[in-house]
Amino acid sequence: MKKGRGGRSFGGERRDGFHYNRHQVPKQVVSSSSSSNPAPAPASSSNSPTNPQNLVGTCPDMCPAKERAQRERLRDLSVLERLNEDTTKTSPSLAVKKFCRTISSADVNVSDIRPLPVLKQTLDYLMKLLDSTNFPFEIVHDFIFDRTRSIRQDLTMQNLVSPEAAQIYEDIVKFHIISHKKLVKCWGRPEISSLCHLNVEQLIKCLLSLYDMYQVIGKGKCTSNKEAEFYSLYVLLHLGNNLPKMGETLSLWYRQLAHSVHLAKEVQIAKKILRYAEMGNFKLFFSTVAMDLTNLQFGLIEPFLNEVRARAIVQFNQSCYKLQPIPMRHLSELLMVKEEELEQLCKSCSLETSMDDTGIRLLPCKQATFCIPKSGFPFIGISANQSI
Repeated sequence: MKKGRGGRSFGGERRDGFHYNRHQVPKQVVSSSSSSNPAPAPASSSNSPTNPQNLVGTCPDMCPAKERAQRERLRDLSVLERLNEDTTKTSPSLAVKKFCRTISSADVNVSDIRPLPVLKQTLDYLMKLLDSTNFPFEIVHDFIFDRTRSIRQDLTMQNLVSPEAAQIYEDIVKFHIISHKKLVKCWGRPEISSLCHLNVEQLIKCLLSLYDMYQVIGKGKCTSNKEAEFYSLYVLLHLGNNLPKMGETLSLWYRQLAHSVHLAKEVQIAKKILRYAEMGNFKLFFSTVAMDLTNLQFGLIEPFLNEVRARAIVQFNQSCYKLQPIPMRHLSELLMVKEEELEQLCKSCSLETSMDDTGIRLLPCKQATFCIPKSGFPFIGISANQSI
């Protein structure tokens, strides 16, 4: 595996079994056609198709026929896979291979592994389901969450390293970002917190594996702005307070970046936003978020904006005079949120608000009741009506 400076891979720890054989050149898939028609290997035990170093999948469907038959028999079909809502019937156009936690490439048949073109087709199908309104989003999320892990597993078992494989990882990252935003909007349900945690955990693993793949494909050089954008996501994830452990510190992680990646606009803006949040410069933070981020970057940090707003409220609550309450309108403009949404946020943090004789809403200072809500923050994005 290509490593960063100092001989360490990005993140300092292994992700979801994704690794490259040190004694083998990874399969470089130039195009979908070349991957679906691989050159025949010599007939020897070391070069057999089932050898872990040369595994090339031949499954033509989103789910192997053997697995489909078994899951029909066991009634192990997701509601999104059932044919005419029958718990014992599915079809090649509905069934998608499940993630298997205990699996070895030495024991698997190539007919159970999907080649790159089929994996891309499967992911395209799953991404279309994100907008489905036929079922609660938690069900849709759970289905896509599991099936994208299976896609990554098939990529790993075939040791596929190519721009096309990187594109699949990028699309899976996009799924986790979109899904996190949709899950946070379901704020208040007890199961949402754990779903969000697991989703971000897999997002981080997927990003770190993608960075390793970038290193092998491009030898550590920035090949496009798209690559820099995906590197910037790792920086922006540090805005979250309760995220899974991400390995080494950011300062060490920056040293592993290629110079061209580190200087890219997307990475520099991400660093500025993180620095503004840490310094408590909330005016520059929200103005930069509103003006300078790409859609993907903004989609990632939007669910974390209330955590930053909570830091701002704490700062004002502790630093201002008790006899001089803060006008909510001033805070709402600074934090780019509507007054009623800001009031909801304050109440979720156990802070009281008041109103003066002229009808102006106020936030009294020096309140000792502030606490982070156990169920998480309500979803509040950027208010287009507020300006800084």
